[in-house]
Amino acid sequence: MSKMGRPKIEINQEQFEKLCTIQCTEEEIADFFNCSVDTINNWCKTTYEQTFSETFKKYASKGKMSLRRMQFKLAEKNASMAIFLGKQYLGQKDYVENTINNNGIIDDLVGALNNVKKSK
Repeated sequence: MSKMGRPKIEINQEQFEKLCTIQCTEEEIADFFNCSVDTINNWCKTTYEQTFSETFKKYASKGKMSLRRMQFKLAEKNASMAIFLGKQYLGQKDYVENTINNNGIIDDLVGALNNVKKSK
């Protein structure tokens, strides 16, 4: 007697891990494998003995490391990236100097206010 029911969805472990590495959401991964989010979570419990969230953190962190490595390499040739990384990791920031070049405007205003007071 053959089993009835839906055919089992095959999830390729290597593809799944790569999708996590590039920060795909659980919904996007489910769409990729043409299944439900629950199926992804259940597959993770069976395959990794942990939830999707726990599994995702592990592989997503590898993606972040890879991205960071590429950014540092790019900073060697790109000043904008070097500045960005300096702000992110070294606490560097742009300093804007606020100066006023009033060209006598303030003196004129003070004089006008003094004249108003005298005329009262």
